[in-house]
Amino acid sequence: MMLKLKCSVSDPRHAAVALTFCTCFINVLVEAHSWWSLAMNPLLVPEAYIIGGQPLCSQLAGLSTGQRKLCQLYQDHMHFIGEGAKTGIRECQYQFRERRWNCSTVDNSSVFGSVMQIGSRETAFAYAISAAGVVNAVSRACREGELSSCGCSRAARPKDLPRDWLWGGCGDNLHYGYRFSKEFVDAREREKTATKGSMESARLLMNLHNNEAGRRMASDLAHVSCKCHGVSGSCSLKTCWLQLVDFRKVGDALKEKYDSAAAMKMNSRGKLVQVHSKFNSPTSNDLVYIDPSPDYCLENKTTGSLGTQGRLCNKTSEGMAGCALMCCGRGYDQFKVQIVERCHCKFHWCCYVRCKRCSRTVDQFVCK
Repeated sequence: MMLKLKCSVSDPRHAAVALTFCTCFINVLVEAHSWWSLAMNPLLVPEAYIIGGQPLCSQLAGLSTGQRKLCQLYQDHMHFIGEGAKTGIRECQYQFRERRWNCSTVDNSSVFGSVMQIGSRETAFAYAISAAGVVNAVSRACREGELSSCGCSRAARPKDLPRDWLWGGCGDNLHYGYRFSKEFVDAREREKTATKGSMESARLLMNLHNNEAGRRMASDLAHVSCKCHGVSGSCSLKTCWLQLVDFRKVGDALKEKYDSAAAMKMNSRGKLVQVHSKFNSPTSNDLVYIDPSPDYCLENKTTGSLGTQGRLCNKTSEGMAGCALMCCGRGYDQFKVQIVERCHCKFHWCCYVRCKRCSRTVDQFVCK
């Protein structure tokens, strides 16, 4: 879902004031959620980065001072940071496709809009999955020779790998991807100044914690992958390397962490502690949040909620995708749509598949 922020004014006499307010509002959003906009930026193609490309780095909206310096030093990385952000956003939208908040992007600068100003568990997930996306994209770019400052993984040979298996295929450079993600993604939070013990300080600590949780998830799920060698595929010898897991598994795992995220508060020493002390303290792999979530039922510009009016729902489901929960008790409309799809597909030698096109009428339900 792609929307655009609009600033309108009914009385021309108030145009200047309205424009100033609107500009400030948008700047707040850009300041709060800057680097995610790299996922939407059309300049982010490798050919755009040329020698002396500092002006381009300065044109990328929302980068903090430290991130802009990293852009100048590692121009070839920026395309893949954008790809990592895009991967994280897409996975977020997949994981929340049946929730009231479905991770919709609302513009090209703040990406998620003002909903990210609330330190909710949804915000926690967005930070974690985005940081994990950068680890994924940069690690793979190293392996594929796309970056000048890194190459294939140099991870140590696993102790449990059979002795007659070779270690040293070109693996994803997880070590480099993790370190660069930490340096770049965390830069904005580390540059901010907040009074110790304040809500601003709590939010900074929350963001840093969830960034780290996302990176660790991408790292912890990486696995050893092997290729067989030998006569006629006998697999008498194997070459093995470190490989990132399919990103969907990272999303699934972080979604589980979202469901069990810990509510936190700031203590007198300026540290985040769990609100409910009877539970085990969250680890570095868990997600944490400091604010309760809005119900996301109705559109609310203050909280950034888009509401669920017009959302498709499942009449027979009792879960969050069901019309009862998705529509927040407002009811739903039913209508019929005609779907055209491929059918009766046959393989023809050699080598193509030919299909017919069939249409069918289905019932759909939309929240009022």
